[in-house]
Amino acid sequence: MAIGLFARRKGKRSDAPAEVRTPAPLESLDPAPGPPSADYEPAPPTPRPDDALERLLYQQRFAAIARDRQRWSAHPKGDEFWKQACDALEESLALVPAGSAAIAQTLNDAPQNPPMDVAVEPFYLAVHTVTNTAFQHFVDDNAYENLVLWPEEIWPHLIEFRDLTDCPGPRYWREGRHDLRRANYPVVGVGWYEALAYAKWAGLRLPTEAEWQMAASWRIKSSADLLRRFPWGDAMDCRRCNLWNSGVGTTAPVDAYPNGVAPNNVFQLIGNVWEWVSSDFNILDDESRPIVGEIPMKGVRGGAFDTYFESQATSVFRTGQISLARTYNLGMRCALSLSDAPLTG
Repeated sequence: MAIGLFARRKGKRSDAPAEVRTPAPLESLDPAPGPPSADYEPAPPTPRPDDALERLLYQQRFAAIARDRQRWSAHPKGDEFWKQACDALEESLALVPAGSAAIAQTLNDAPQNPPMDVAVEPFYLAVHTVTNTAFQHFVDDNAYENLVLWPEEIWPHLIEFRDLTDCPGPRYWREGRHDLRRANYPVVGVGWYEALAYAKWAGLRLPTEAEWQMAASWRIKSSADLLRRFPWGDAMDCRRCNLWNSGVGTTAPVDAYPNGVAPNNVFQLIGNVWEWVSSDFNILDDESRPIVGEIPMKGVRGGAFDTYFESQATSVFRTGQISLARTYNLGMRCALSLSDAPLTG
């Protein structure tokens, strides 16, 4: 039987505004490179155990362990570590049941181009977006130099994936380190290929656009056939998410706003940071002509802390970014196919 990720333990919810401890503001949109500033606390180096299985467990690559039990069968602690990985994976993922997503085909609601209904099979989605701490393990594992993780067409661009001090890493880090005060905040400043490589390294993947929308709109297969504008319901409530009108002005911890979770306890599908999806961003104009830019775009979903218009922070709003964009308000969330879930028992 697949791991039981559907009946998740839920904490007590409240309609009171979420308490968010805001650290120093993010860097300016395009800050100049330089040494760490006085208000920057670099995260310490992470150990890299020699034992391959211990290293995977320490790096929180639980799916990479859980999906390959046979590989660790001869390891002295193989069964023990595999069980730990499965338990941790169950805590970090939630089941999204079968449903459908009505994907808009035009920028405006053109009657001649109605939304396309896409069936979505059950899958698992990360409860939280990827944090700086989690991405630090990826950086410290020299993943930017591991060509196996990257599509060949992007190899010439790997030298560009640098931080403010010209070290491999997200754009706004310094010396290859994140700010320790933002350890539990979403990693930002990563492009689509970096998100793709991280997911592969972790044994996971990026969700498709239809999967993401299904998770946020909760349009499950049922006689009700309901579609939510927001994970919590149909009315915008800035107490439940981190948008411009929430008044935070920067990112929040990935576990903030517990009163804005989806029914399966997935946090922050709306607000805090935009999220990369695996799908191309294809859109038509009102005359059914494809809108084609100079550079292909990938889908991003969910809005961010600086999203002003409510209409751009709903479960159905579509937009995109060029795949190499590494902006201050764009992060990622991982997914796992049902067929790739480990079997227990």
